[in-house]
Amino acid sequence: MTHAVAVPPQTPALSTVQDTRAAMRGEGFAHASYLFYADQADREGYGDVANLFADAASVELDDHFTKEAEAISYVGSDEANIRQAIEGERFEATSMYPTYAEEARQDGDEAAAALFKEIAADEADHRRLLASALEAVTTGKGTVPAPPRVDPVTVPAGLPQVSSARTRANLEDAMHGEGLANASYTLYARHARGAGHAQLSRLFAGLAEVELREHFAAEARLSGQVSDTASNLRTAIAGETYEAKVMYPTFARRAEKAGDGQVADLFREIAGDEAGHAASFREALNRLK
Repeated sequence: MTHAVAVPPQTPALSTVQDTRAAMRGEGFAHASYLFYADQADREGYGDVANLFADAASVELDDHFTKEAEAISYVGSDEANIRQAIEGERFEATSMYPTYAEEARQDGDEAAAALFKEIAADEADHRRLLASALEAVTTGKGTVPAPPRVDPVTVPAGLPQVSSARTRANLEDAMHGEGLANASYTLYARHARGAGHAQLSRLFAGLAEVELREHFAAEARLSGQVSDTASNLRTAIAGETYEAKVMYPTFARRAEKAGDGQVADLFREIAGDEAGHAASFREALNRLK
């Protein structure tokens, strides 16, 4: 009698992992942006468009981002997830945000400089909370801290409140980072909850909300990320069309060439979803005219 031998899943090629991480960064950004576009649509009385944006946001996180994370084993053990989060917070607190703050000050964008400095301090606090959580998880000593309080920032439609191209680019990069952190921490929270670590799950979920409702939101407000609903739909259509026709097909071809057929299939599947989103947004825009 022969016994089947379990074959471990293939580790994707480095190029596939890099493309997947780039895609996840885009999905996290889209998820966050669509939530604030939904809020704006509600303010304008377009409840159906608000629901459309909210549904698309859910797909970007709960389907696309989650499946891409699974494809590259992005979520690890609770300990590994905490360590990854600590490193991200360390980079933002000690390098990225201080650099962006100094550049904004040099460019005369004082409001952006102040925001970047404030977020750097928040990320340093997050790092300390996560370090305490790591000690509790790895040594059994102490407790996982409570999550920080969330002070939501409203993001109404508005023009950019910064003048320099460099600050605008830095805000764009920072928002992508915050969107990625929000999505990552959401998955980390789900993993911790599934492992029976309720307090760690609450900490990650609370941090995710700060990244979205405070950091991303404040940056979006300064950058003019949210416009009127018609303009938001046009922005979404352009983004979804690019992903459907250019980005994901390119990533799929590279994954196929690298021997990562399953990831290539996933990229093609998501490309089809994004094409559907673009069509739905286009229909909604036509109804507004």
